[in-house]
Amino acid sequence: MNLAIVAITDAGARLVRRIAARVGDCAFYLPERLRETDGGHYFETPLGEVLPELFARHRELVCLLPMGVVVRLLAPHLRGKALDPAVVVMDEAGNFAVSLLAGHRGEGNALARKMAGITGGRAVVTTSGDGDGPSTWDEAARQAGLVLEPAANLKNLNDLLLHGERIALVDRRGRIAHDFIEVPGVELAETFSAALNSGAAGMVFVTHRLVPNLDRIPNLLLLRPRDLVLGIGCSRNVSAEEIERAVRWELERAFLALPSVACLATNAEGAEEPGLCEFARRFELPIESCETATSGGGCFSLDARSGGMGDCEAAALFSSRGGRLLVAKKKHGQVILAIASKNDSGGG
Repeated sequence: MNLAIVAITDAGARLVRRIAARVGDCAFYLPERLRETDGGHYFETPLGEVLPELFARHRELVCLLPMGVVVRLLAPHLRGKALDPAVVVMDEAGNFAVSLLAGHRGEGNALARKMAGITGGRAVVTTSGDGDGPSTWDEAARQAGLVLEPAANLKNLNDLLLHGERIALVDRRGRIAHDFIEVPGVELAETFSAALNSGAAGMVFVTHRLVPNLDRIPNLLLLRPRDLVLGIGCSRNVSAEEIERAVRWELERAFLALPSVACLATNAEGAEEPGLCEFARRFELPIESCETATSGGGCFSLDARSGGMGDCEAAALFSSRGGRLLVAKKKHGQVILAIASKNDSGGG
């Protein structure tokens, strides 16, 4: 077996057995006093003899031991980064998995991320270009401020990542790609079509684009940037339900995803409309009030007398901070809206 896991305390033994049950193809080593009928290997000889032997025998070594102990015991046996096995050191609670040796060539960094993924801890990687990258897709989404959907597909994609299976990642704006450049199994695809035709076991798209029939694609995970702005106005006393219908209609028509909406832009009076405030509350969206703004070289003023039924295009562009208009102004009953993307979103 390539992977060996070693610990010397009761707490360490509990975590070792938990990791071994998840990994499957590994050997674990514990002191004789902790013996159970569980297929483990038990030793009575000093750790100073056991650890160098495991270092020489296995290609991957996970040590639930103090870092200083591991360094002192293995230092005399180092041969060079082309020959040394990957070594990861973990605390007994599984909070941290530190890539100690052979991070790149021996894939120690990937091993640290794998262990952290099992224990729910954090991988600590210090080699150049890797940093302390995410070990799961939900961690990557959290760090980059992305919204994940559908939640039902997360476990499948995390399991594929954990086991180094092929995953096609489409991230045209480079929001998370740098974290996965050297992660085994993850390959960058230029387009959605290329990913779909890659034969990968899983796919991750970073996009504000709508994907039809998402619930029927269990091997696809979407990470949504919050980069869309809705310029919106409504008549007085319009309901939140009517606003929601109008918003969903226009987003779906443009193949844009509701979770990618970052904020609503309207005038001061529109920002106080009960229906609009209720819609914003339901979807946890801030309302930006813009009385005047510059659009296309001219100045506009939203018409307070119409409850915000003014230039929604300019409002959306103003709140997008220099972005571009994706959907021109459309009227749906008592609601009018336009959609812009923020200036860093590119093609989404």
